[in-house]
Amino acid sequence: MIEEIEQGMILYTQGNKIKHDVAHFLKVHQYARIIGKLEHLEKREQEILEVAAIVHDIACPMCREKYGNSAGYLQEQEGPALVKDFLKNYSLDEAFIECVAYLVGHHHTYKDVDGLDYQILLEADFLVNGDESNFTKEAIEKMKKNVFKTKTGIELLNHIFEL
Repeated sequence: MIEEIEQGMILYTQGNKIKHDVAHFLKVHQYARIIGKLEHLEKREQEILEVAAIVHDIACPMCREKYGNSAGYLQEQEGPALVKDFLKNYSLDEAFIECVAYLVGHHHTYKDVDGLDYQILLEADFLVNGDESNFTKEAIEKMKKNVFKTKTGIELLNHIFEL
């Protein structure tokens, strides 16, 4: 299932002028998969996390076209409906799709994090964004202090950014 959804997202982004989007979601998925496995998520929660990691930026191309940018709040606003439409093509139950849509609709919201899958998605996305955007050491330290909670996420952050 995961590989089919990854392939579907690659095809979904066809014609997208920003080729970085595919590499980005593949990297976020890999970090999310690693953190989720090492934090011992239950099977269904791990699957929800991985699908959410794959589709988390599904709204970026549309936001760039519609608004001229892909700010986080716009992704959160537009993403859930796109996710629901995209995932209906796969053999997933409605509750699963709703959980994924919720995560996509909150993946730039760092307060009131209510679930380990949500926490891990935030951490995985930051690991990739921090590298891709060359965040300052101060910004990374602040994120570590305020957002990172999992042992695995903190270990990866420390190693990747040499903290």
